[in-house]
Amino acid sequence: MELLGIDIGFGFTKATNGQDMLIFKSLFGDAKEMQFWADFGENVEEDYFHVTIEGRSYFVGNLAEQQSNVRQFTLDQDKLISDFIKVFAITATGKFYDSEVPINVVSGLPIGYFKQNQERFAKTLRGYHDVTYQKPDGSKISKKIYINKVRMMPQPLGTIINLLMDENGKIINKELEKQKVGVIDIGFRTTDFTIFDRLQYIDRGSSTLDTGISKAFSVIATKLQERSGVNIEVYRLYKAVESGFIKMKGHGFDFSKIRDKIFAQLATRIASDVDRLWTEDWDIDVIILNAGEE
Repeated sequence: MELLGIDIGFGFTKATNGQDMLIFKSLFGDAKEMQFWADFGENVEEDYFHVTIEGRSYFVGNLAEQQSNVRQFTLDQDKLISDFIKVFAITATGKFYDSEVPINVVSGLPIGYFKQNQERFAKTLRGYHDVTYQKPDGSKISKKIYINKVRMMPQPLGTIINLLMDENGKIINKELEKQKVGVIDIGFRTTDFTIFDRLQYIDRGSSTLDTGISKAFSVIATKLQERSGVNIEVYRLYKAVESGFIKMKGHGFDFSKIRDKIFAQLATRIASDVDRLWTEDWDIDVIILNAGEE
C-alpha cells in the first residue's frame, strides 16, 4: 500500500510521498491543441500539466495561467471541493504512482470546514480514476489511479504531528508532548487557530477565520488597479508581491512600501484575533506560527 500526502490550498496544491515533492498553482483552464510549443528556459515538470481526467481535458497550474483562454480559480470553499479537488488531487497522484497501485491519501481541511466537508472531500477521491498526461511533443501516458482510502485531518494538526513525531509515528519531542501549545496556521484564504493541551485538542480555542494571505493580495490588486487601470487576477501576483515590483503596459510600479503596510495591517488583525480567541488561555506555553501557503 502506497501513501501520499496532498494539501490542496486555494493558492497552491502540494503533494509528497515522503521522498519527492510536487507543487503547482491551484488553477486550471480549458485545454487546447496549441499550434506550436517552444520553451528555451529551464524545463520544470510542473510547468506543463496537460491532463485528461475521466474524459475532460485541462491545463493545470502554470500552463493554465499562460495558455488557457478561460481559467478557473476560486476562493470559495464549497466550490473548491465540488469543482477543483478532483482535478488537482488526481493530477498530483498520477505523477507519483503507476496504474492501479492502491494508494492511501492523507489530506486536510481548515478547522471551520472540517466537520461538514471531510466525508464529501474523501468521497470525491476514493475509487478508480482515469488520467492521461499529454507531453509537449504530443505523446501521452495514461494511468488508472486507485485511491483506496482517504484520511482527513484538521490542517493545524499536521503542524503538531510534524514537530512531535518522527516518520514512523513515534513521539520524539517529549517537551512539546507535555506543553499547552497554540498553533496559528496562515493559509492563502483562511487562518486556523487551535490549541493542544498536552496533546488534547481544545475546541474552545480553535477556529477558522477569513484572514488569509489573499486578503492582502486583494487590497494590493485594488491599489495597483487605481494606479494603472489594470484589473489584476490574484493568482498572478505571487512573484510581484515577493519582489514588490510589477510591470504593466510598459510601466514599472514599485509597490514594496504599500505591500509592507498592507501585510503589517493583516498581521495586526491576526494578532487581534488571537487575543480575542485565546483570552482564557493565558497559560499557553508556546505558540507555533505556520505560514504553509507561501
